[in-house]
Amino acid sequence: MAQLDTAQQAQSEQILILDFGSQYAQLIARRVREHRVFCRLVRHDLTAARIKELQPKGIIFSGGPSSVYDKGAPKFDPAILELGIPILGICYGMQALCQTLGLNVKRADHREFGRASVEVVEGGGLLDSVGEKTTSVWMSHGDQVEPGQGGQWQILASTPTCPMAAVKHSAKPFYGLQFHPEVVHTDRGGAILSQFLKGVCGCHGLWTMDDFLEHQIHEIRKRVGKNRVICGLSGGVDSSVLAALLARSIGPQAVCILVDNGLLRADEAASVAEVFESHFGTKLRVADATKLFLDALSGVTDPQAKRKKIGGLFIDVFTQEAKGLQGAKFLAQGTLYPDVIESGGSPDGPAAVIKTHHNVGGLPEKLGFELIEPLRDLFKDEVRKLGEALGLPRELVWRHPFPGPGLAVRCLGEVTSDRLAVLRKSDTIYQAELHTSGWYEKTSQAFAVLLPVRSVGVMGDGRTYDETIALRAVTTDDFMTADWAPLPHELLRKISTRIVNEVRGVNRVVYDISSKPPATIEWE
Repeated sequence: MAQLDTAQQAQSEQILILDFGSQYAQLIARRVREHRVFCRLVRHDLTAARIKELQPKGIIFSGGPSSVYDKGAPKFDPAILELGIPILGICYGMQALCQTLGLNVKRADHREFGRASVEVVEGGGLLDSVGEKTTSVWMSHGDQVEPGQGGQWQILASTPTCPMAAVKHSAKPFYGLQFHPEVVHTDRGGAILSQFLKGVCGCHGLWTMDDFLEHQIHEIRKRVGKNRVICGLSGGVDSSVLAALLARSIGPQAVCILVDNGLLRADEAASVAEVFESHFGTKLRVADATKLFLDALSGVTDPQAKRKKIGGLFIDVFTQEAKGLQGAKFLAQGTLYPDVIESGGSPDGPAAVIKTHHNVGGLPEKLGFELIEPLRDLFKDEVRKLGEALGLPRELVWRHPFPGPGLAVRCLGEVTSDRLAVLRKSDTIYQAELHTSGWYEKTSQAFAVLLPVRSVGVMGDGRTYDETIALRAVTTDDFMTADWAPLPHELLRKISTRIVNEVRGVNRVVYDISSKPPATIEWE
């Protein structure tokens, strides 16, 4: 019970991050979690009344692409400033905070983008842990706050062109940083965030996977009672961890179903069943719905339409399978926090939809089940830590992510059985060579994509007009941002040669060197 009390206390010590449209907003959330402090990303216009209900220990205003003077620039509820909750404004968030409190924001004479050296004037309770007179930070701004307002604001740090690089309000627990502490290029960014979270907000850093595990076991048992829970198992990390969590919480009350939608990787259904039975000690129900899914996807090329059709059919198949399961009341899904954010799936969260995830989008209004999503507050690396806490084998926990809609979103254009066969063979070769070379564990996610592009080639003495395979491999800590992996040229050469020689219908292989942002990791 004491451990459960600690878990509840950890989740109650939350930080709210108001999202003003920054590309780094989710990264801020991830950095806060690294300090073992629970946080949520919410809308910039969340009302003071709602924030008071949520009782956060502190609030962070994110950066954003707007100028505070732009028409339609995002604003926050000024009543928030009367709640007595500590606030840290970052970049645009600092400008919005300072402007609301009477300071002037102007177009900077000298824009600052990239690395900059700031001089620390005073610690002020925020920069105390920097420990140096000057430190390197990451700037990204064209506007800046002008000093003034009768000394209400104390300057903590400055650059030669930005006198208010870090500030503190003299009477209220409000702080502003013109630079971005959440990016790795700010040398002492982690220490600054830690000082705000623990020194200013009074958080204790109690957010751990062991506490989260105990809390979720308690919550699942309390909510489920003696009913059954249906869980979809795909073989990916998220669904495997979810299945293990349910097995730990309610044992045989959890019934796992693998929907073979014809969009899985090569031999996926058989390997998932084998792993599941050996590690969970429970049999897996496999629903063969290949024809149903491929018929529904016939002629569909739009990625959002693909996801919605797959999501809808996914629920239909589950409903049909569950009819023979007495006492089945809940449907468990491995929805993660980035899925919720990107899909606009949280009532308090940012509204912009980047892409529809089959877990949180396209669900019919009447499921026939109550939805249970124990992982929806976790980032991907936190799910892996939870898997380790549950005792899952390393090879399963650290398997590369696989999208819920499967190969449908890696088969660009129309999805057909012939095109899927080409994609599977290509991806199998790619994965095998990554494992052999040791690069699989050096990358965070790697996969092949079949493009709806044909090009002229020459094989032997004949002309070909075949399809193109794109290879994607990224490195990332949090899957919020990612960089392309610098695979050795010789390895790429070997993979390309094998695919062209062994996979009929492909005569060209390209390598994707796009980062996230501006691209996403998956192509659709």
